[in-house]
Amino acid sequence: MHRFLIVREKAGKISQHAHPAFLAASQQRKTRESAKEQMHEVIAMHIRGFPEDGLPVPKSHSSATFIAVRAE
Repeated sequence: MHRFLIVREKAGKISQHAHPAFLAASQQRKTRESAKEQMHEVIAMHIRGFPEDGLPVPKSHSSATFIAVRAE
């Protein structure tokens, strides 16, 4: 079992979802649930492909930090 952090950034009615190790797997979806389902499928496909290409499955070392930026 592999676990990966999915980052969600809401922008208006659309949310962008991504994982740093799978940037090509980023998704834009209207709901969190649809993004979660799609990201699960896409990352699972990538994970299956790594061994076929002779590559190891990346380990998740993700963390998230919020920053505050004052707009002036």
